[in-house]
Amino acid sequence: MSSSIASVSPVSRYTRLAAQVAALAASSVLLTACYVVPVQPVPGGPVQSPAAAVQSVAPVNTAVTFNARMYPANDLAARYGMVQGTVTNDMHGRGIFTANILGETYTGEATRSANSARTGVANGVGARGGWMRCTYQMNSGTLGTGQCELNNGARFTMHVGS
Repeated sequence: MSSSIASVSPVSRYTRLAAQVAALAASSVLLTACYVVPVQPVPGGPVQSPAAAVQSVAPVNTAVTFNARMYPANDLAARYGMVQGTVTNDMHGRGIFTANILGETYTGEATRSANSARTGVANGVGARGGWMRCTYQMNSGTLGTGQCELNNGARFTMHVGS
């Protein structure tokens, strides 16, 4: 064997390999939230704006749940008192509406009106066949007001948010 060939110990080989694996893992973690938007379009290729590229990224589940408090607005609703409900907003113009009135759970959908970021409707059906219909207007991203009516004519004034 020639004396000019340096021998590498197995410990240093494993140390170097472990460092390379760690660097690779760290770089992949750092890049998981990144996406690439081309600066120069490819000649003859499709053109997509950076805003469209951002919108095409898979959405993150950012649902938000709001409290809905409904206060009696007529004599029929007075017997129920204040009613507590929730709206879970999927942040894409719709959500799940739930309220419990005298042991009957009303569940349904809340949907923003077409061409409006503030107004919408919420409808729920009860486990015993009753129904509830609400209209609402959001005054901000987290607060709103509206009206609800039960199938028996009981009407409520609704406050959404905290």
